[in-house]
Amino acid sequence: MTLQPLISEEAIPNRIRIAEPNILPEIDYPDSDGNPMSDNTEQYRWIVIIKENLEIMFADDPNVFIAGDLLWYPVRHTQKRAAPDVMVVLGRPKGRRGSYKQWLEDNIAPQVAFEILSPSNKDRRGIDSLEDKFEFYENHGIKEYYIYDPDDLVLEGWQRFGDRLVKIPSMMDWVSPLLGIRFDWTTGQELVLSRPDGQRFLSSIELDHRLQQSKIQVWQEQQRAEQERRRAEVQRQRAEQESQRAEIQHQRAEQESQRAEQESQRANRLAERLRALGIDPDDEL
Repeated sequence: MTLQPLISEEAIPNRIRIAEPNILPEIDYPDSDGNPMSDNTEQYRWIVIIKENLEIMFADDPNVFIAGDLLWYPVRHTQKRAAPDVMVVLGRPKGRRGSYKQWLEDNIAPQVAFEILSPSNKDRRGIDSLEDKFEFYENHGIKEYYIYDPDDLVLEGWQRFGDRLVKIPSMMDWVSPLLGIRFDWTTGQELVLSRPDGQRFLSSIELDHRLQQSKIQVWQEQQRAEQERRRAEVQRQRAEQESQRAEIQHQRAEQESQRAEQESQRANRLAERLRALGIDPDDEL
């Protein structure tokens, strides 16, 4: 027997239904904030030096992503973002990106950020912007944060402890725990950065000059190797000629020995004939 419901669904026009979870609509995440990458050539030079030398340093590691002036969106459904002058993400693959959307990157936040100051960073608006960036980096997981002022030659750094970025007391000979790079720093002098192997960070002109010097050295080594090869070939030919001359001398000596043996045999036969005739060949004439 089929049981009929006591009250049909049609009789409950406003029945309660289970609410579906709210799904936020996707928003636009611009790839540009409209701000220039740098304000002057010196700021740009340092951004390029740091970014490109880090690229060289981690060239063989496919899971280190490095970017310059790339917008970083740490949280989905909001346009809150920052664009570090240089940022390093350990654990994410290299490749093209219009921006770094953290929720598409296994939720891995950049670990290291660099800011290069320009005169515009030193007015009230610039200081406020730096303070906002500091708070942003502190809240969203940056583990090491470095600020360098190439005009006033000032270097500062912060390291994460817990949920806070704590200022590094002294940057003299500081080595980045995450990157392994050394900050060779003396107050009032230009910053010198070095890789873990001691190789100094170089500009593109210095890198090209070193490449050309390397090519010259390789060419010189090839020339020296060719000269050594030719010298060895000459020595080999001389040794072969000496060996041939020695062989000729040996053959001549062998021939002389054979001739002497033949003369001795001839003399002995003649002596035997004389004896047969009753003449002693040993008697003096």
